[in-house]
Amino acid sequence: MAYLGNPARTKEVLSKYNMSAKKKFGQNFLIDANVLGGIVDASGVTKDDCVLEIGPGIGSLTQYLAESAKRVVAVEIDKSLIPVLDDTLSEYDNVTVINEDILKVDIDKIIKEYNDNKKIKVVANLPYYITTPIIMKLFESGAPIESVTVMVQKEVADRMSMGPGNKDYGSLSLAVGFYASAELVMDVPPSSFIPQPGVGSAVVHLKRFDKPAVEVKDEKYMFEIIRTSFNQRRKTLSNSLANNPALKVSREKVQEALVSMGLNEKIRGEVLTLSQFAALSDILQS
Repeated sequence: MAYLGNPARTKEVLSKYNMSAKKKFGQNFLIDANVLGGIVDASGVTKDDCVLEIGPGIGSLTQYLAESAKRVVAVEIDKSLIPVLDDTLSEYDNVTVINEDILKVDIDKIIKEYNDNKKIKVVANLPYYITTPIIMKLFESGAPIESVTVMVQKEVADRMSMGPGNKDYGSLSLAVGFYASAELVMDVPPSSFIPQPGVGSAVVHLKRFDKPAVEVKDEKYMFEIIRTSFNQRRKTLSNSLANNPALKVSREKVQEALVSMGLNEKIRGEVLTLSQFAALSDILQS
């Protein structure tokens, strides 16, 4: 039975192995049973599911997942945590721990090996400093992923679900919106962790679309436009894009494209929707 969802048992495990959270890995261990249960509930994991967990830490969330899922494959970068996980997960015969960096691991290979290439669900308490690279790898890999349920910094959670014109709207909002629908499940206070992070957190459930939200000729080119737009969000879109040699467009060409779309030639990228970015991308490549 899952027993790590409280401060005392977590401290007991850390003390037993003379361990503390490592800043370089962004480690903050969850100690709130209600939050752990809420993450599993939000993920919709059942006994038919194979789960990919990223950064299991000492195994708190892993225990809850193991009791709900058919199989859990947990990828942990910190080698010193492997003996801890061997201990805390010893009761579960449906958990496999892989000591690898999730940003370097072949997700497709994991799914083929452990779930016969059928869709999996990803669940994680993500290190805040590499949240975006991990989310993007999961989606851009093209691997059969049904959903992604993650604990992230509250500010990042807001960026995932914001629309045009909002200060939190940006590249991540558009990238997530291209691949999935985003639902903010719950806010989580710093007191739910050891050690306590300096910011609030939130759980987000990303349900992957069967196909991307919009059609575009060249996804990479569109996302280069999007990244450029928000890297220089105070500039007009035409100036921003013309300053990026990778896009190979002039300010005049961008202005002409915007006007043809019924938009002001001096518009900024932060007010464009995903559909408008896709349309602009196709025009600039024609």
